[in-house]
Amino acid sequence: MKKIAIFASGSGTNAQRITEYFSDNDNVEITLILSNKKDAYVLERAKKLDVPSIVFDRDDFYNSDKVFDILISREIDFIVLAGFLWLVPVNILKKFHNRIINIHPALLPKFGGKGMYGDKVHKAVIENKETETGISIHFVNEKYDEGKIIFQTKFNIENDDTPDSIAQKIHKLEYEHFPKVIEDVVRRME
Repeated sequence: MKKIAIFASGSGTNAQRITEYFSDNDNVEITLILSNKKDAYVLERAKKLDVPSIVFDRDDFYNSDKVFDILISREIDFIVLAGFLWLVPVNILKKFHNRIINIHPALLPKFGGKGMYGDKVHKAVIENKETETGISIHFVNEKYDEGKIIFQTKFNIENDDTPDSIAQKIHKLEYEHFPKVIEDVVRRME
């Protein structure tokens, strides 16, 4: 059984979808949800899904081994970032090399990097008159959104698309593809 920890900072819709996807899986289990925000709605979702959750702060993450030790003690095999906006510390990156997966709401390498998340991405896509956008699922390294791309899918932007309508289309792609790609990566690592 491969154990996955999900890091999330927001509402947790992807975390919920991933957890539900693996709920009947004999090979993969979502065993922990971690958040850097004590009021993130993902923590409520974790309770409803009966998944243990832990809240940590910047000091826990960057200036101590607290989060690292939690991952080791829980025997975590993979980490999934689902709306988590902090860079992952080097000690975790080394221990989980090519076993940390992130999703980004654009076609990387475009519209990635520090500060490019959520509606900021969709607004930039429209402002730059892009004709298409989509999602990128990638391994995590020491830089924002620069890890090796595992999967991308896209759609054409319509003339009447807004940041909100693009966000809805992006979410649909995320829910459809993210759990399947995670499953494929975990299977390949066995």
